[in-house]
Amino acid sequence: MALAQTEEIARRLTAAEPGIEVEIVKFETTGDRDQTSKLLAHGGKGGAFVAEIRKAVIAGELHAAMHSLKDMPGNEDTPGLVIGAALSRDPPTDALVLRAGISIDDIRRSRGKGFKIGTNAVRRAAYARRLFPQVEIIHYRGAADTRVRKLDHLEMQRLPDGGEVGPADALIMARSGLERVGLGGRIAYEFSLREMLPAVGQGIVAVECATRDWETRRILSRIDDPQAHASADAEREVLWILNGHCNSPIAGFSTIEGSQMSLTSSVLDEAGGLFIEAARSGPADRPRELGRAVGLDLLAKGAAEIIERSRPK
Repeated sequence: MALAQTEEIARRLTAAEPGIEVEIVKFETTGDRDQTSKLLAHGGKGGAFVAEIRKAVIAGELHAAMHSLKDMPGNEDTPGLVIGAALSRDPPTDALVLRAGISIDDIRRSRGKGFKIGTNAVRRAAYARRLFPQVEIIHYRGAADTRVRKLDHLEMQRLPDGGEVGPADALIMARSGLERVGLGGRIAYEFSLREMLPAVGQGIVAVECATRDWETRRILSRIDDPQAHASADAEREVLWILNGHCNSPIAGFSTIEGSQMSLTSSVLDEAGGLFIEAARSGPADRPRELGRAVGLDLLAKGAAEIIERSRPK
C-alpha cells in the first residue's frame, strides 16, 4: 500500500514539474519487519513506521518521505522537518470485512457475542466495543491484503508472546486502504462517522521534507491540496493539545465548506465505556486555532484523565 501511495506521489510530481526526475526509494521500517508485535513495543506507529524514514530525510539521504498522516505522531515536534504537501483526502471512513457466511446483521443481533473482530488500532477496538459490547477484539496486524487472506483462510494470528489467536470472523480496516490494494469489493459494511470517527489524518497522505530544503518545498507545493493541509493542521493540533500517545483512542475529523471549517474530535477509553466528544466551527484559514479550541474543550470534559489511564504502566 505504501508503494502504491509513493508511486502516486511520483506521478503527480512529474505531471506538475515537467522534466523532474523522481526516484522511489523503498524503505523497510521496524513495523514492516515485525508483523507480530504490538506497535506499542516500537513506540507506536511513529516509532514503527515513521522514525527511521525521518532520520534518513534529516541526514540528507532522502529529499522527501511519504507517510500516512494518521501514522505521524502529533504530540511531539520533529525539528528540521515540515509537511511539504498533503494530498487530497481519500475517503476517511473505516470498513468491516467479513469472512464467508457472516453478515453485519449477525454481529448486531448478537451484540458481538461469539464473534472475533481483528484490528491493531486501539481507536477501532474501542469503537467496536461500543457498537458490539460482547465482541472479542483480537490483535491483528499485517499488510491489508495479507490480513484479508488470513481472514478468508481461517488462519491464526501470531501474538508477541509466541502464542496465537483467532481465527477472525471480521476485520476493521480503512476503506481507502482496501480500495488502494484493489480490495474495495470486500467491504461488507462502511461505518458512518457517527458510529466510528476516523483517526486524526486518516485518508490523507503527507509528504515530509527538510525545513530548509526550499527547492524541495517549492516542488512539493505544486501537489499540495490546501483543504487537506488545513484539515491536517486542525486535527493534529488536537493531538498536540491532548498530548495523546499510541495507546490513546483519539479520533478527529474536519470538513471545509466555503470559508468555514468544522471539526469533531473524541476520546475513548480502550474498553469503549468512557466517551467524550467536542465539536466546533471556525474560519477555514485558521485551522490550528480551531484544533486548539476543540482540544481544550476535550480537556475540560476530562480527556486528560482518560488518556492518562490508557498509558502503559
